[in-house]
Amino acid sequence: MRTHHCNELNQANIGNTVTLIGWVNSNRDHGGVAFIDLRDREGLTQCVFRPETNAEIAEMAKTLRHEDVIQITGIVEERPEIDGKSTNNDEIATGSIEVSATEMTLVNKSEVLPFQLDKEINNEDMRLKYRFLDLRRPAMARNMKLRHRITKTTRDVLDENGFLEIETPILSKSTPEGARDFLVPSRMHPGNFYALPQAPQQYKQLLMCGGIEKYFQIARCFRDEDLRADRQPEFTQIDIEASFVKEDDIIGLVEKLLGRVFKESINADAPTSFDRITYNEALNTFGSDKPDRRFGLHLTDLGEVFANSEFKVFSGALKAGGCIKAINAKGFSGASTGQIDKLTKLAIEAGARGLAYIQARGPEPKDWRSPITKFLSETELAAMKETMNIEEGDLILFGAGDWDTVCDVLGRVRIKCAEYQNLLEGNTELNFLWVTEFPLLAYNDEDQRWHAVHHPFTRPVPEDEAKLKAGDYAGLRAQAYDVVLNGYELGGGSIRIHEADLQDSMFTALGVTEEEKKTMFGHILDAFSFGAPPHGGLALGLDRIAMLVCGTDSIREVIAFPKNNRGADLMSASPAEVDFKQLRELYIKSTKKKEAPKTADETPAARI
Repeated sequence: MRTHHCNELNQANIGNTVTLIGWVNSNRDHGGVAFIDLRDREGLTQCVFRPETNAEIAEMAKTLRHEDVIQITGIVEERPEIDGKSTNNDEIATGSIEVSATEMTLVNKSEVLPFQLDKEINNEDMRLKYRFLDLRRPAMARNMKLRHRITKTTRDVLDENGFLEIETPILSKSTPEGARDFLVPSRMHPGNFYALPQAPQQYKQLLMCGGIEKYFQIARCFRDEDLRADRQPEFTQIDIEASFVKEDDIIGLVEKLLGRVFKESINADAPTSFDRITYNEALNTFGSDKPDRRFGLHLTDLGEVFANSEFKVFSGALKAGGCIKAINAKGFSGASTGQIDKLTKLAIEAGARGLAYIQARGPEPKDWRSPITKFLSETELAAMKETMNIEEGDLILFGAGDWDTVCDVLGRVRIKCAEYQNLLEGNTELNFLWVTEFPLLAYNDEDQRWHAVHHPFTRPVPEDEAKLKAGDYAGLRAQAYDVVLNGYELGGGSIRIHEADLQDSMFTALGVTEEEKKTMFGHILDAFSFGAPPHGGLALGLDRIAMLVCGTDSIREVIAFPKNNRGADLMSASPAEVDFKQLRELYIKSTKKKEAPKTADETPAARI
């Protein structure tokens, strides 16, 4: 239906007769001569309709609406000069030519649009309701192209390295892997349910047991959890698993893969190898296990400075086995009362009782403004000034309590301060990082048991295997590794357990009963008992990688048909109620209370 797409023509085509088809992006009437910018997925071409060439289509062009679909045939011409000035449009690839239309067909008309596609749309719900229109916008078309480029490059790199792309089941069994499962009732097995996979974790390990050796999949995953800007109930990950490998093998492969992805999608150069720090180093220095290192504001330990302090907040934290840390927001002593209040609220939401601070309004402690300096000795203030290199104009923010909470609180405060100070404005650095040696287990005070920090199949470091088998669970380290970019976790992985006895010990640590081991994990324990190879892998969040490649702050911008932040698809109106007969076939009875019948005054007819 066309000879060229709408971003293809240039001066080399002048004099050629061409046929284009697409949407009316805009139309203008200039004294009888009509101009239409015709758009397809690739870009724009200006088409001109002159009465002396074809009066009928020139008149018809004036009546066209935005998003009408038309097909035009015409001759490529150089854009003319008017009063000695060029009419070229340097902002588009076809800006030096135009197509003088000789024929036009109206292929399909458009209704009046709910929003203009060439303007910013602040109402996200409206965009999602009319996603089929939103996808026509150039920004969204670019995002979809870049996402395609990411997946193509991924397949190319992994194929070059001997990996086989293999699909794993979508209908599986519910097992405790961290998040809430989506359940699917089985009509053929009344009362039984499939679960949609949170990840293909067990299947990819079973593929290793099957001798596949190198597997990958662009895998759909499902988790029924609360949503944020970078979360969706269904998402996509680049799933990778390999046999006979060590941690460095997986890390080297992923560095190569991500380097190619960023180079081939947006021509950005990533380092050939990424820095590595341990989990404890990340928390101690940045207050996060996915730190953004593009700015300073490092956490400083002040335990020695306040070891003998009479300030009860600090001394109490140290006596309880906790810590005192602070960050120096250089040059931010002028933070407003509103900003301090917001930082304090952020700290409280993260588990702190408050947020102590010092505003260094002068070079010496006597010039500092703070609600706590009156409780600190001159010796402590002098030591703190030296330790933290406090200068006039600095803002010091404190955390005191248990180590986990203090790191988390100051980690969040650190990010907010960077935002207030515009520390990342114009920064295009790709700061990749590996975080290693995560804790294997974490104790949950609420349910009084241990939980896996990554998942139940993560292997402890060799030095800690005996402790796991002996039931000594505190402080165990995992052979786990996360790859981070600019404060976002791109993915995580580990070397896996491949022996039945060690996996049994891990299940015991997690409080899995002998019966549960058989019913939920019998298949994988069986597989491990028949010569399972050592193996490991990693899963990268494709949506999050695409988000960073495209320069957006929400994965909804890089997913064709996402759910909103309430887990609803506004375009198709899902989730939705189903017919009673469908429920009956599945042996399910709804417990939702039915709404009371509407009165005559509440019916739609009455409202109309």
